[in-house]
Amino acid sequence: MASRFDNLRPGVLILALAISVFIWAVAQGTSSVQESFDVPVELVGVDEGLVVTDQSSDAINVRLRGSRASLRNLDREKLKYRVNAEGGKPGVAVYEVDVESIDHPTGTSFIGYSPSRLQVRFEKRGRKAVGVRAEIEGVPAPGHHVAGVVIEPSKVWLEGARSQVMRLNEVVTEAIDISGLAASEKREVRLVLGGGTVWVEDNSPITVEVRIEPDPVPEPPNELPASPSEGAAGNGSEKAT
Repeated sequence: MASRFDNLRPGVLILALAISVFIWAVAQGTSSVQESFDVPVELVGVDEGLVVTDQSSDAINVRLRGSRASLRNLDREKLKYRVNAEGGKPGVAVYEVDVESIDHPTGTSFIGYSPSRLQVRFEKRGRKAVGVRAEIEGVPAPGHHVAGVVIEPSKVWLEGARSQVMRLNEVVTEAIDISGLAASEKREVRLVLGGGTVWVEDNSPITVEVRIEPDPVPEPPNELPASPSEGAAGNGSEKAT
């Protein structure tokens, strides 16, 4: 019994297959899908006299719906949620989230986001000059000692949240290990400021020279002069002779 496809030419079959693939691709491209991702928050317009000391969230989690084709045009790396902080004052400010201000491809729409508002704490900016202390670890090689430490510059200007800046009287360098050293050591080091909202006004490197010298050699004991009694005894023996 002859197959009903016997009369079909190969070209017609190939064309039918191509049309089927095309229709499937179009269906895949136009079908609606959802994606969820985080959009970083960026504060703009913050007054120069203020510092942000706390923020309820660093990103907005959004859910975006659209066709596969439209979502392929989405460049997540370039997305930002910008908050206009002009007119901010010391204290806590609350900003309602409006995700429609986030750029997104035509044919897509936001169907959800979190959080719905952002809280930002502002504090007055402070500035202060403080001393620098080198953090030294370990001991030199046997027979050597630390003769001194020279830090350049010996003071730096700090800037940041006023309450934190004014509490500091000095800043410390990262640890410098001198274990086993038998000669002076000079290094460029960083300052350890912790995780607060304080920074160094000038980012020039800090140079620390640890001067290591040999221990002083003890002087030999002086010979003691003969006592007067010993001299007298000697003179008497010579006279007796």
